[in-house]
Amino acid sequence: MGYRLIKFPQTNIPDRVAERLRSLPEYTPQAEAFAEGMLTRLRPLIARFYVSRRRLATGAVLALTAWLFVHIVFGANGMVIYRQKRAEFNNLEKTVSKLQKENQDYTEQIKALKSDPEMIEKEAREQLHYTRPGEVVYVTPAPPPANGTNVRSAQK
Repeated sequence: MGYRLIKFPQTNIPDRVAERLRSLPEYTPQAEAFAEGMLTRLRPLIARFYVSRRRLATGAVLALTAWLFVHIVFGANGMVIYRQKRAEFNNLEKTVSKLQKENQDYTEQIKALKSDPEMIEKEAREQLHYTRPGEVVYVTPAPPPANGTNVRSAQK
């Protein structure tokens, strides 16, 4: 595989541009003087930055650490929110276990009411006030409701 070099045609540079390009070496001492002046002005700033680079790095690390701490503790999924959600989760677990136990008790009661004759009789006596032949049931009257009116206030 061989490489061929293609010769490009020479481009015509306008005379005005060519004249400016030829005059650039005349401005070189002025450009060097400007660059030297800028370096003279910037050297103390560069030296101060170089000396304090450790302080700046330490300050940046401290600021980053502080931001991370605040974000971890108080952020959208921070420790404060995590503890609240954990407490809520524990409360919900307790509620679920309590409701499951209650459900299990009701299931056992339903099974007993379907198959156990003693349980059926007990519920019939308590809820429906059924009796066997020859038995007498005494029912106490319900206590009168408390009105909350003061008797002395009516006498005045």
